[in-house]
Amino acid sequence: MANDVEHCRAALKRFPPGHSDRPRSLNNLAVSLRKRFAQRGVPSDLDESIELNRAALLLRPLGHPDRSLSLNNLAVGLGDRFRQRGVPSDLDERIELHRAALLLRPLGHPDQSESLNNLAASLADRFRQRGVPSDLDERIELHRTALLLRPPGHSHRALSLNNLAVGLGDRFRQRGVPSDLDERIELHRAALLLRPLGHPDRSLSLNNLAVGLGDRFRQRGIPSDLDERIELHRAALLLRPPGHSDQSESLNNLAASLADRFRQRGVPSDLDESIELHRAALLLRPPGHSDRSESLNNLAASLADRFRQRDILSDLDECIELNRAALLLRPLGHSDRSNSLNNLATGLADRFRQRGVPSDLDERIELHRAALLLRPPGHSHRSESLNNLAASLRDRFMQRSLPPDLDETFSLFLQLPHISHAVSRSDLSAAKSWATAAEEVNHGSALLAYETASKFLDQHVNLLSSSSRHFDVVRMATASLAVDAFSCSVRHGALTTAVELVEQGRAVFWTQLARLSSPFDGLSLPGDTGGALAEEFKQLSFRLRTAFDQSTGDQSAQIRQLSIQWNDVVSRIRMLPDSSRFLLPPKFSDLQKAAEEGPVIIVNASQYNCDALIVLSDRNPVHVPIDVTRAQVTELSSDFQSVAEQFGSSDLQNKLVGILRKLWHHIVDPVVQALRKSNVCPGSRIWWCPTAEFTLLPLHAAGPYERERDNLSQIYISSYTPTLATLVRARQRVSQYASSQHFVAIGQGNPDSGKELRCVAPELAAIAQRLVPIVSSFMSLEESDATVQGVLDALNHNQWLHLACHGMPNRQQPFESSFAMRDGPLMIKDIIRSNWQNPEFAFLSACHTTVGHEKSPDESIHLAAAMQFSGFRSVIGSMWSVDDEVARQVVSAFYDKLVDDSGRLDCTRAAVALHKAVKKLRHNKIPLEQQIDPIHPLPTQLSSPGAQRQGTPHDPYLAPRIRNNVSKLQYTLQIPVQDVLELQALHTKTCLLWDSFRPYSRVRVNANRRSLMSAISSSKVKNIAYRSTALSPSAPAYMAINSRWPAA
Repeated sequence: MANDVEHCRAALKRFPPGHSDRPRSLNNLAVSLRKRFAQRGVPSDLDESIELNRAALLLRPLGHPDRSLSLNNLAVGLGDRFRQRGVPSDLDERIELHRAALLLRPLGHPDQSESLNNLAASLADRFRQRGVPSDLDERIELHRTALLLRPPGHSHRALSLNNLAVGLGDRFRQRGVPSDLDERIELHRAALLLRPLGHPDRSLSLNNLAVGLGDRFRQRGIPSDLDERIELHRAALLLRPPGHSDQSESLNNLAASLADRFRQRGVPSDLDESIELHRAALLLRPPGHSDRSESLNNLAASLADRFRQRDILSDLDECIELNRAALLLRPLGHSDRSNSLNNLATGLADRFRQRGVPSDLDERIELHRAALLLRPPGHSHRSESLNNLAASLRDRFMQRSLPPDLDETFSLFLQLPHISHAVSRSDLSAAKSWATAAEEVNHGSALLAYETASKFLDQHVNLLSSSSRHFDVVRMATASLAVDAFSCSVRHGALTTAVELVEQGRAVFWTQLARLSSPFDGLSLPGDTGGALAEEFKQLSFRLRTAFDQSTGDQSAQIRQLSIQWNDVVSRIRMLPDSSRFLLPPKFSDLQKAAEEGPVIIVNASQYNCDALIVLSDRNPVHVPIDVTRAQVTELSSDFQSVAEQFGSSDLQNKLVGILRKLWHHIVDPVVQALRKSNVCPGSRIWWCPTAEFTLLPLHAAGPYERERDNLSQIYISSYTPTLATLVRARQRVSQYASSQHFVAIGQGNPDSGKELRCVAPELAAIAQRLVPIVSSFMSLEESDATVQGVLDALNHNQWLHLACHGMPNRQQPFESSFAMRDGPLMIKDIIRSNWQNPEFAFLSACHTTVGHEKSPDESIHLAAAMQFSGFRSVIGSMWSVDDEVARQVVSAFYDKLVDDSGRLDCTRAAVALHKAVKKLRHNKIPLEQQIDPIHPLPTQLSSPGAQRQGTPHDPYLAPRIRNNVSKLQYTLQIPVQDVLELQALHTKTCLLWDSFRPYSRVRVNANRRSLMSAISSSKVKNIAYRSTALSPSAPAYMAINSRWPAA
């Protein structure tokens, strides 16, 4: 580089003033000096370069063919000096020079794209310095025009992609428009692809993509964005070793990313590394450096985090001093001044809480006031400033009891419903803070706060895909909001509002999914326009859902474009008559339809109080106070789960009964009394809609368990629903197969993992025996045919499902909960990607099909929910481990009762059929926990490990002999296939009976085997007398055996 500069100096000496080549030589020396400055950072090189460019410009007057080049080069040099020293006049002159150059480079000029790009970059620097919105908008339009002039293959396309992306990023931070953020990330990805390893600007693209992902993480909280961001910054830092002019930028950005991850996950090493990186970056940004304020601010933020974690007072003091220094470098007009005001105020708040110095509290309030003034209506961070100032005033009210502070606190909160930008996590957080503050002082705005938070929640999750990758974001956003909003509404006497709010804040993930994957039965819009919009909506929903399922990232250009189109068509649909609430949260009048076939009881557990509301079809809800606290409900739930983990042990009966009695006395009996007063007759259907820890309790099994007193199951027929809207949607689905019923029975007794299930084959045989004569088609998938793909394919052609297998819950990763098939797990995430046509009914004869996420019971992420939200109108599942033999007995009795008087299956009879089937178990000395387990339709979630359907021990000597005998009968007597199915069922049933005789002598067992052979051999002579009773305890062979040797 030094040789290049000296070579240019020597050349200039050969071209004295007046020589025609002197301007060119001046320009060349200026360029060489600017390059050396970029390499070594010597200020005199930059100053000399600028003066040489001025001299060259004077020799290239208007009309000179190279005047635009000199204008451009002088402007570029001034831009470098502005970034180095921050002199405002350099920035203004730079912009005017680039405007002049652009005028000399009209459309068609080979360098027009360069001038467009450079003028845009200059406006970007001025926007960051002074925050003028018009500079930002003009800059983006200039970059778009430049990009059009640099098509794929152009050597500077990557530069234009990068610069447009940076401009969109700045506008997103200013105004919070989600499409700007998503487009920005896609542009940075495209630029990175054009800058492979070895490209001099690769580190720039790595850095910029990482910054974009950081902004999206702060907006939406997607964990994968944070992790990718850190890896990109590490990769950029490797390409910027000591001495690189941008090393301080990479040090700073990696440090900020690690700090965000610390706040998200609490890993101490992330915080310590963040602080050391920030200190290193600050050393590279001495006084006068244009980015020094950024490093001061970020180091202060990390020290504040460490103070909150470890209580090191010196960290807090240093944090405050650093924030003061940063604020001095961000005067009025600086785009980041509001951030520095906010951060200094936050540090003072920490110190006030630590030391109680009144001046810290007063200064904190004034700083937040100043920040709010810089964030007017429409600013993306306005709600943050409203919340921070309100919190400061509330703290002072708690300290000094000054009523004006409290009044101003809530006047600030009352501005939140009027924000105009796209809702972010910070907006939702502010609304939640409002609700908490109102609850603390019993302020009259509490209900409005919850309504605002619920509205923000709906808008916030709309920015997320229906991908399972976003479940944790949804879970954190919804935490306790719905149950607390319900409680507040009840306390204010707004019972219909309570129903609306609890509905809006629960099962949010499924609601999002339903918006894209519903069968659209209810979407019938008037007129040609309405029909076209309905069809467009259906197609876009299908395409968007497919894009979400296939996307490995969290957003793509395709998803972004489809989302914009989808939101646009939804807006147009809402403009049609009677469609103004299309896909908006339902009103009470809509939700009340859930009670048309029986009352729905919402049982709510909030930190403030516990209540039940009975939703009736023809009147307002009925409030039932529940005299327990949420802590007591949590304790009861924990006790029940401990008992459930040990089901099968003989000493748990009394503990279980004790829990069911507590449920009765404190919760269920008051509801039953209210139902009776509301004239709900005994024997009626009722639906439970529990929230929070109530979802983990078997409300349907509650009772006094005393002689001459009825338990709940003897008074009403219970079912469950996660939300009222779920019940309404299920009833609105109209089958397109009313004249035909296609049934598939799937059994997997030998999965790739898990204990063998002996009763699966006879269970399916019993179903076939009962249903083959009455359904349009019956399909059976067993053993090697019961694979993941086999099941998915079968459900494309059948609307009725019986699935007998192991249920495998995953309480930490609920979307990986699964049914165990021969070749692996059939997971929830596979189920929700399916597009089955008009499914009707699913009986999940598997364990733990209602066990969901351990920290989010209100989201109902479990196997039964996945089936219902995939379209099944009615689903039966289990709360814990199901005994193999008990499951078979329930199934046999259930399907007998599911057939209506016309001889057809009727899924609306499912609850009554299940009720009667379980009632029958009580006469068979079945353990209590097995009697109360099957629940309908979409049940609650119950925590219980050991998620295996319980296989029954089997006598290895007996099965082959019985199997051979059955085969012989089929061959020699030509027994019809239907009868063989019955014999196979009886064969397995009797095998299981003989297993219970093991404690007796071998002679007795052999005698019993001979009796069994005789019973089977004579079955043809008896004309298969046990046709309808082969699986019943009253079957002839069963009765004969039991009368001789009672089961052990």
